[in-house]
Amino acid sequence: MGLFGPDNVPPNQLQVVNTQESTGVLRKNSVYFTLFFHQNMDTAELLKRVRKVEIKTRGLTKHLFTGGYHSAFKGRGMSFSEVRQYHFGDDVRAIDWNVTARTGEPHVKIFEEERELTVMLMVDVSGSSFFGSTGTLKQEMLTELCAVLAFSANANNDKVGLLLFSDRQEIYLPPKNGRQHTLRIIRELLHVPPSDRGTDLAAAIQFTRNVLKKKSVCFVLSDFLGEGYQSALRVLARRHDVVGIHCWDRLERELPDVGLLHLRDAESAEISWVDTTDPQARRQYTRRFDENRALASANFHRSGADFLSLPTSAPYTAALLHFFEKRAKSI
Repeated sequence: MGLFGPDNVPPNQLQVVNTQESTGVLRKNSVYFTLFFHQNMDTAELLKRVRKVEIKTRGLTKHLFTGGYHSAFKGRGMSFSEVRQYHFGDDVRAIDWNVTARTGEPHVKIFEEERELTVMLMVDVSGSSFFGSTGTLKQEMLTELCAVLAFSANANNDKVGLLLFSDRQEIYLPPKNGRQHTLRIIRELLHVPPSDRGTDLAAAIQFTRNVLKKKSVCFVLSDFLGEGYQSALRVLARRHDVVGIHCWDRLERELPDVGLLHLRDAESAEISWVDTTDPQARRQYTRRFDENRALASANFHRSGADFLSLPTSAPYTAALLHFFEKRAKSI
């Protein structure tokens, strides 16, 4: 346990906050920052939440994302569809000379984009994901993002798989398509209690490389507080289309001025103190977050992968749609 001043700012994954006034709440000028924690749910409550997520995210998928998703992620190439009679304006290079000779009339081969993709959702469920100061846990936002991506993929007849990881592989669902499989993914995201609180992103990436046998689209959803995954990420991105989605809470970037705080690291359980009245300490805290986010972004971009950062305090719909549109233009 230590006292943090301007030269000793706590890491940004310190999640559990106590003050002398209350436990789990930061107070100043009647502004409340409540910290929420994962609770076990019975079957009825779980099914209710699955249905709630489905209703919300399927609507977003239908109206906003299906077209953008279709344009942003290409299939594996062109596949033969059919042979039909030649029409004026058809490319003469597509003429099927064998059929033309047999029928006595010119015919052309028609090709279509092979749309079917395999999408892998790699989701961080370590201790730091079960935190929120705005009424929304990071884990809840990750669940909604996964549901939007899964329903978008399902609308395009793509297969979707799921890997939930902490410092070990918690749950793996092999890629499949269909509504029931998508609902299974949502159910696992809502229900899984991690057996370990730490994060090992490198091991999760290595596991994904081993189980994916063909080129896929891999979404890595995490707060990226861990280190040492750069080499594994580069290898994954050589074969697969990789997108990192960074989810963060505003309290991880900006400490409120509420006096002396008692904090516990959500992953290591280390106990520390921080004096939030010190403006230099607060600036260092923000700078550390910004540096970590910039490092994660650089790791993905250097690997040839995409990176998107989303706070829990703002709607993600516009940002995700903009990302799809920007990506579609760059392909």
